[in-house]
Amino acid sequence: MKIGIANDHRGYELKKEIVEFLNNLGYDVVNYGSDSTEPVDYPEYAFKIGEAIKNKEIDRGILICRTGIGMSIACNKVKGVRCAKVDNVDEAALTRLDNDSNVIAISYIKDITELKEIIKTFLEIKFSGEERHKRRISLIDNYGE
Repeated sequence: MKIGIANDHRGYELKKEIVEFLNNLGYDVVNYGSDSTEPVDYPEYAFKIGEAIKNKEIDRGILICRTGIGMSIACNKVKGVRCAKVDNVDEAALTRLDNDSNVIAISYIKDITELKEIIKTFLEIKFSGEERHKRRISLIDNYGE
């Protein structure tokens, strides 16, 4: 599985740890984030992950910023993206099971041990495939058409 990762300036240091963690788990990781602590505009990096998902360059995405909220909002502007702002393992599991989310947004403030469990869960859990969830995803995907 190919994983895209992007961050703003606040998430730069954490990204390095997460990339090492993902590589040790055997994932192919593509860096779309800032490689500096110099201030940047987070939407640009969220859009990069969104476009990579849309163009099938990556299978899943991980976004890192101060709270994860702004990046999630920005990334969800890209057609075909289902990005969830995730704070715990249960949310990581449910966003995959029920929503077939392909991107998560996380806060750089959280403990690295907890974040590793959140990310591992997000990458390992499969979509349930239940008809009610497929129907709901279709409603979201087709909104505005």
